[in-house]
Amino acid sequence: MRKLTLLFVLCAFLLGFSNAQTSSIVKSHTLTEMPPESAGISVERLARIDKMCEEEVAKGNLPGIVSLVARNGKIVHWKAYGVANQAGDKMERDAIFRIASQSKAITSTAVMMLWEEGKFQLDDPISKYIPEFKNQQVLTNFRYSDTTWTGVPVKNEITIRNLLSHTSGIGYGVIDGDERFQMLYKKAGVTDLFTTKNITIEESVKKLAKMPLHHEPGTQFTYSEGLDVLGYFIEIVSGMPFDKYLKTHIFDPLGMEDTWFYQPEKNIDRVVEVQHMVNGEWQKYPVTFYNTDYPVKGAKTFFSGGAGLSSTAKDYAIFLQMYLNGGEYDGVRLLSRTTVDLILSNQIGEVWGDSDTKFGLAFELLTEKGEDKGGLGSAGTFRWGGYFNTQYFADPEENVIGIIMKQTQGPVSDVTGWKFRQLVFQTIDD
Repeated sequence: MRKLTLLFVLCAFLLGFSNAQTSSIVKSHTLTEMPPESAGISVERLARIDKMCEEEVAKGNLPGIVSLVARNGKIVHWKAYGVANQAGDKMERDAIFRIASQSKAITSTAVMMLWEEGKFQLDDPISKYIPEFKNQQVLTNFRYSDTTWTGVPVKNEITIRNLLSHTSGIGYGVIDGDERFQMLYKKAGVTDLFTTKNITIEESVKKLAKMPLHHEPGTQFTYSEGLDVLGYFIEIVSGMPFDKYLKTHIFDPLGMEDTWFYQPEKNIDRVVEVQHMVNGEWQKYPVTFYNTDYPVKGAKTFFSGGAGLSSTAKDYAIFLQMYLNGGEYDGVRLLSRTTVDLILSNQIGEVWGDSDTKFGLAFELLTEKGEDKGGLGSAGTFRWGGYFNTQYFADPEENVIGIIMKQTQGPVSDVTGWKFRQLVFQTIDD
């Protein structure tokens, strides 16, 4: 018994020196609610956000909303509107939402934490770590009758940078814009988003590696399952299950207590239902090619780095505040300020041409051209959203965070995405 205890102590000692997160010389304050005026925000103008959210729920355009605004590390608005489910239970501020593609920025952060440890280089081919990605081909010919295909070998292998910036050429299966890839992924049994089935990311990624690519890596932007590939990559490089890595090195250190792939029993009552409009009424979304109950039911073995997490507005605000703080939160450093600068830099060159936005290693980034259009924030504002109608943005220049959480699928008359962002910036009063 004594030998086992000493072994445990030794392992704990060694792990203590291998944490991806470290203590920081800087110690920011935790995100707390403060009077809006203390952060240079107008109370009167915040009321416009209230009015907008209340009206959209009253009109029946949305069943429920949680919105949050923070500035200078202070929460100045955090409210819930409407209902959380078809039964009519009141929406609460700590409601848990499926954040879907908002998972991508968290997975990217984990990748970059491992990069900071010198585990790999961004331009390493992914096949160096996942050999199944060797000898890939770009799709050239496809036969609809039997889904057989031919392709040409890639000139350059997919790199980790390509996967982070959606320039790998990998597709997105059932939600892909090209029906040929929808058919190929379905036939191969690739798990695209989230599932209650007993499958692992390793199994799915190895099937994905056999699929053709949309284009030569690095030449175009194709929204993809690259972050699922990187979830498995994190397991290989870190030697830990992906979910455990995120909990140990991101969620626990930041105090993101409600962010999980699969919610614990104590949180189930707080998970918001996904709803859709049927004959003018909001109803629970049915099981289709996926089951929306995945955060609380099923095998709970598939950790989708691109779409699998569920979280709260407050937890996600903490994550974004860490970025606005240059990689530090409450005395814990996840990333160096220099790494944050890298993540928030254009990584796709002129792939999008002279556009309002570019893309970094985790987020879409507003350009000066986009800033000049108004209502979107300062150049450098980073943002994304999720499949179930959640959105976020953070403006490093104004030190502002905006998060608006909803949980709908299918056609929806929702103007809150653009209105919320516009209304957040008009609240600044300093």
